[in-house]
Amino acid sequence: MLSNSIRRAALLLAASIALHAPHAGAQQKPYTFYVLHQRTISLTAQYWNPILTFVSAKSGVPLELKLAKNARDGNAIAEAGGYDFQYTNHFFTPERDRLHWKVIARPAGPGIRSQIVVPVDSPIQSLQELQGKEVAFVTPDGFTGYWLPMDALLRSKVDVKVVFTGNQEASSAQLRINKVAAAGVNSSVMARYGRRENFEYRALWTSDIYQDLCIMAHPKVPREKVAAVRAALVAMSNDPEGRKVLQDGADLLKMNSDLGFVAADDRDYDNYRKFYKSTQVK
Repeated sequence: MLSNSIRRAALLLAASIALHAPHAGAQQKPYTFYVLHQRTISLTAQYWNPILTFVSAKSGVPLELKLAKNARDGNAIAEAGGYDFQYTNHFFTPERDRLHWKVIARPAGPGIRSQIVVPVDSPIQSLQELQGKEVAFVTPDGFTGYWLPMDALLRSKVDVKVVFTGNQEASSAQLRINKVAAAGVNSSVMARYGRRENFEYRALWTSDIYQDLCIMAHPKVPREKVAAVRAALVAMSNDPEGRKVLQDGADLLKMNSDLGFVAADDRDYDNYRKFYKSTQVK
């Protein structure tokens, strides 16, 4: 039922592009918009396609969703300039920071934390009790799903067996079926997964707060296009059509956080850069 509602909204918004978008008579080549998928590819597409259809219609900048098989492949394409926009938090390492992707917006809300979690009935009560056990992480590039929790384990002098799962919800699923003893996760994604799957868990460790994943523009994208996309994203929650798209997406993912996007810039992510300079993860 919910999926049908999202698909109908996407079709209606797509039709409105031809009627209302600037220069609608001329076919514009779409700008590619890569999303780092924290969930399955199917669920990520269900959530993001209606948003990009809306933003395309309102901004006059046609956007095309791009997903990769995994974060490593997606990051490699982004590093080579293969995307115009991306939704990620992987581009604040010293090497990627030099590529000059520009932060333009982020989801509304206070930010995100990393956690190391176990099932609620697990006998494990501390990080030290994870010594030698299998712990799920997303990929070697994951910030909340690898870098932060692994740094916490290293600082606690705990050696674990790393299991890479590919995305945040796969880590949660491995934990739920007791394939691993613990998981390093994005606390928000974990909470939404827990609500959808009726899975109870508890945190052994929680990080400081960091800004959420952000929308970034490649330096090759014309400034006026970037400004139009940013304006459409930020205005989305105040537009009746846009708010419905956002609410449908929130219902799909079982989100209970603020709807929509707010303007952001590179300075909002300085604590990422500070972390990478001092981390014990190699």
